[in-house]
Amino acid sequence: MRTHYCGLLNIDQLDQTVSLCGWAHRRRDHGGVIFIDLRDREGLAQIVCDPDRPEMFRIAESVRSEFVLRVTGKVRHRPAGTTNPNITSGEIEVLCHEIEVLNQALTPPFQMDDENLSETVRLTHRVIDLRRPQMQKNLMLRYKVTMAFRRFLDSRGFIDIETPMLTKSTPEGARDYLVPSRVHPGEFFALPQSPQLFKQLLMVSGFDRYYQITKCFRDEDLRADRQPEFTQVDIETSFLNETQITALMEELIRSVFKETMDVDLPNPFPRMTHAEAMARYGSDKPDLRVTLELTEITDVVKDVAFKVFSGVANAGTGRVAALRVPRGGAFSRGEIDEYTKFVGIYGAKGLAYIKINDVNQPNETGLQSPIVKNIHEKALKTIIERTGAQNGDIIFFGADKEKIVNDALGALRGKIGHEKGYINGNAWEPLWVVDFPMFEYDDENHRWTACHHPFTAPKDEHLSMLQSDPGKCLAKAYDLALNGSELGGGSVRIHQEAVQSQVFRALNISVEEARLKFGFLLDALQYGAPPHGGLAFGLDRIITMMTGAESIRDVIAFPKTQRAQCLLTQAPSAVDERQLRDLHIRLRQQAQPTVEVTAEAPKV
Repeated sequence: MRTHYCGLLNIDQLDQTVSLCGWAHRRRDHGGVIFIDLRDREGLAQIVCDPDRPEMFRIAESVRSEFVLRVTGKVRHRPAGTTNPNITSGEIEVLCHEIEVLNQALTPPFQMDDENLSETVRLTHRVIDLRRPQMQKNLMLRYKVTMAFRRFLDSRGFIDIETPMLTKSTPEGARDYLVPSRVHPGEFFALPQSPQLFKQLLMVSGFDRYYQITKCFRDEDLRADRQPEFTQVDIETSFLNETQITALMEELIRSVFKETMDVDLPNPFPRMTHAEAMARYGSDKPDLRVTLELTEITDVVKDVAFKVFSGVANAGTGRVAALRVPRGGAFSRGEIDEYTKFVGIYGAKGLAYIKINDVNQPNETGLQSPIVKNIHEKALKTIIERTGAQNGDIIFFGADKEKIVNDALGALRGKIGHEKGYINGNAWEPLWVVDFPMFEYDDENHRWTACHHPFTAPKDEHLSMLQSDPGKCLAKAYDLALNGSELGGGSVRIHQEAVQSQVFRALNISVEEARLKFGFLLDALQYGAPPHGGLAFGLDRIITMMTGAESIRDVIAFPKTQRAQCLLTQAPSAVDERQLRDLHIRLRQQAQPTVEVTAEAPKV
């Protein structure tokens, strides 16, 4: 039906007769000559309809927005002064010879170039929303990125293998989505949170290089960068160590960015231990574009009269840290109050600060703050020296449990950095964060939990600490951060059954529980499992960063809302009693409709 895409026409087709198909983006009547901007996935072409072809012109007069058209005509130069350098077809137009309305359309709920749309309206009418040029560009880039991943991995000997969507529930970490079994009453499958165990089993099976671009599911609280179902590029390889795996994955990401965006990422990517990242930035995925850093002062404030500082410093379980902001002394009281509210989101009880008026007078004369009178001059002088503070600066402080301080000051660092321009000007700042702790302590349940997952291998030299001192055990784990977001994470896996059993014991997983949940893995590890490791990249997050979108919902064709609903199909929804009876399920209470509506949506 067509010879070319609208958006790909250019001067090379001059004087050719072409056939185009697409949607009427806009129709303009200029004194007897009708112009139609015809749109398809590649962009726009300008169609000119002259009245000297009466039948064609009559049809053109009937065309309205979003009608589906087929146009045949001759490509010619646009008149002088009317070219559009912003589009591929901007130098030419098509003089229409024939036009056919393939389908009419109701007036759409919004214009395709309307940028002030509520998300509720967009997601309710997602089919129309996806026609908008920006959404077309986003999803086309997503396609190109997935193909770039595939080309690189295929060329390096990786094999695309599918793993099950219906699998066993292992309730560690996020909640599973459960699927009831009709054949086995009272039993459930789980949708996979990750293909983790299956890809390890593939390594044991001898498929030494595997990848899969796959859906994963987690029933967790949602934010702008989370979805109940998401896509990851899942990768596993045998016979490579930690350094070799990260080097290969780094080459992959450089290749993808170069091929799809013509961006040259650094070679090599910088590397930083988890401990250093937390100490300097309060985050295991720091945005290196922001030039602000945290400074450790726990040891400095142990003997000060300000109990908020000294109490934490002497307890031995917390952290006191400082964040110096150059020229921040100009911040108003209102701005400081807003920053105080902001850190409260992360559990901070307040935000102490000192404004530096005269760096040579480390006392109430040279420093402005309610807390200065409770901190002796020696401590104040050391704080100024360590932070490098100068006249006109402000220093913010965090004093609490280490996680609260890191989360609060780390987030404040990013907020002030971007709002006030404390950035280095680089567009892309990748970073490998390595040497993660194996475990973190769960105060609520009084047990150790895995920082990544329980199949991550410990550092060889820390094997002996699995039982004696798990808190000091480091893992062969690595995350790739980019501009403050985690692009992907992975580890070298445990390939020996004895070590895996040791890790389960450290996690307070009994032998019986381990057999019940992971017996198939423990058995497989005893049949010649090779050393192996891998990584998974969050595809949705990568595309979001590449496009500059505010939410991953803008790079997913049919996403869920923040309440895990699909406004287009009204899912989830109730099912009839017969379906429930077949699944051996009885509801305790009748389901109530919970469709999200925050704005009146136009009807199509």
